[in-house]
Amino acid sequence: MDIDISGARILIQIPELGGFMLTETVVVTWVVMLVLVLCCRFMTKNLQVHPTQKRQIVAEWLVTSVRDLVQTNMGARYADTWYVPFIGAMFALSAGCSLSSLVGAYAPTSDLSTVLGWALFVFALITWTKIKTNGLRGYLRDFTTPIPIMTPFNIIGEIATPVSMAFRHFGNIASGSVITALVYGALTALSGLILGLLPGAAGELLSQIPVFSFGLPAILSLYFDFFSSVLQAFIFCMLTMMYVGGAASTGE
Repeated sequence: MDIDISGARILIQIPELGGFMLTETVVVTWVVMLVLVLCCRFMTKNLQVHPTQKRQIVAEWLVTSVRDLVQTNMGARYADTWYVPFIGAMFALSAGCSLSSLVGAYAPTSDLSTVLGWALFVFALITWTKIKTNGLRGYLRDFTTPIPIMTPFNIIGEIATPVSMAFRHFGNIASGSVITALVYGALTALSGLILGLLPGAAGELLSQIPVFSFGLPAILSLYFDFFSSVLQAFIFCMLTMMYVGGAASTGE
């Protein structure tokens, strides 16, 4: 997988439209969203009061699980609000974008602009919650606590929230791909070096086959592409709930 901190490869660029660019990040993200919408449509079709279909049972279990997660981390007052579908959609989109690498697609979460956009949206939500809870004057007054001289440090700490969320998510997904590629390259070189020591045509032939690279890179890829993808999506959602829940409780 190609990793580029500035974004994925450009698929289409139209100078006539102000330099409009269509990248792999945009295409894969929209494909993932389309798949999620179709899955939701399938699982919620012909709902029944007393579910008998497996897809409705699974759908209700997913909704209940997300609701319980929100209630546990944000409080009971948020259990029946729009935060439940928001957290569920964020987790599904994040995990889906990361898991797209399993089918050979470019993972949008390997593009810093993707997770930074999510982090900035969460930061706006945190700020809105603080202002709603404490008022604009109370929000600004918090920057001067415990003493006014701490104001610059409090501002830096506030800005660090979306930056840390974005780089944590991006760094874990991108580093997994880099580690897998480095291990694959090292094992391929080692295979060529050792098998090349065999005499005659056999050594020349076998040195071109990356025998040592079979197995381990696949296991690492499965770990980083599956387990780490789901874990980072969960962590991002947990941080969102903790930050928003903390912002809502500052005025209590």
